[in-house]
Amino acid sequence: MNTRKILLEESEIPENWYNIIADMPNKPLPPLHPGTLQPIGPDALAPLFPEALIKQEVTADKWVAIPDEVRQMYSIWRPTPLYRAYGLEKALDTPAKIYYKYEGVSPSGSHKPNTAIPQAYYNKQEGIKRITTETGAGQWGSALSFACQHFGIKCEVYMVKLSYQDKPYRKMMMNTWGADVYPSPSDRTQAGRNILAANPDSPGSLGIAISEAVEMAATRDDTKYALGSVLNHVKLHQTIIGLEAIKQMEKAGDMPDIVIAPFGGGSNFAGLAFPFLRLNMEEGKNIRCIASEPASCPKLTRGVFRYDFGDTAGMTPLLPMYTLGHDFIPAPIHAGGLRYHGAGVIVSQLLKDKLIEAKAHDNLEIFEAGVQFARAEGIIPAPEANHGIATAIAEAKKCREEGTSKTILFNLCGHGNFDMKAYDDYFAGKIKQHELTQAEIDTSIARLNTPLIPA
Repeated sequence: MNTRKILLEESEIPENWYNIIADMPNKPLPPLHPGTLQPIGPDALAPLFPEALIKQEVTADKWVAIPDEVRQMYSIWRPTPLYRAYGLEKALDTPAKIYYKYEGVSPSGSHKPNTAIPQAYYNKQEGIKRITTETGAGQWGSALSFACQHFGIKCEVYMVKLSYQDKPYRKMMMNTWGADVYPSPSDRTQAGRNILAANPDSPGSLGIAISEAVEMAATRDDTKYALGSVLNHVKLHQTIIGLEAIKQMEKAGDMPDIVIAPFGGGSNFAGLAFPFLRLNMEEGKNIRCIASEPASCPKLTRGVFRYDFGDTAGMTPLLPMYTLGHDFIPAPIHAGGLRYHGAGVIVSQLLKDKLIEAKAHDNLEIFEAGVQFARAEGIIPAPEANHGIATAIAEAKKCREEGTSKTILFNLCGHGNFDMKAYDDYFAGKIKQHELTQAEIDTSIARLNTPLIPA
């Protein structure tokens, strides 16, 4: 019988996270103060984050030790399994070998607890009583709710209004773990009130929800803010995915030619891809790493590389990133976790340096891919995960057409058990192909008055 699952023991959970900045040929540009436009230091982050996370945000160390208590918590669901997708290979009639790292076995059903646990841990170490955050589809909010409950910290979540309405069970998960959840934009913050005054029917966006969560944290001494993607320390924590995957691929006697993961702000893609990029930079391997994003929010494939705010209200430092403009409101697609206007700084620099690739898929294509995967492999994927599956299927079909055998690895970042309304809409024919026009992108970017980055 062919081996389908490649497993690791709990003792094989990595002891360190990997910091790709140490190996990057061109380091990311510094964040800028929005008022002075001068580079800012770690002290500017102190109102929002505990000192330990700020140190991780700016560290140049290649390896960062994972605290024992965090590794102990990780062992609830880690190491996660690596699967050989025999069913999908057969359905596609491809000579490609397809593997997926399955992060849906965590308590909240996605990869997000990989950073929620250490973020809550470091806040607890510094005596923080409350953490605010945003969430799109609800995967990050539920992960942080789970982590805060374990460490005895109050959690306050601003959930993008569209997802709040469409994904009630995600909200109930957060409530079960003790979190307070508010639809964003809300009337609880000045940022939310401003958005509602301009557009009472706003469906919300991650950028808006970030503004609300940041505002609430910045105005209370006992409160810090936690971000589920984009920032360096978040990507750092997620590298546990790829570090495990390397061990598992070695156990399988294989190594990927292509590594694929969905892309919203960057933590999903970074988690799987960065450790494999280390093999490219350190050992001269030539592993293609592809970030897969929605055609409705295509910052990597169609955005511009310049300084921009990480949130809609302009409360964050200016970050060097691929962006569609910080007040861009994505179409109300079901992949709520990918409806973000910008890209993380590290991923943006890697793309600019052509060390990674990006691919966009439309709303209809990704559900076709997700249903095909579910019928071949049994797991119903989250809509976000469907983007990576769509890219993997496209690469596997290319292998079939060219008569070549490549090894493909993708991140199945979460299950879709709480996203069944999205599949219901798909089967009812309510999901339509959607792609931004160039005029829409140009109009959004034209509104930016943030600093340009010289070519």
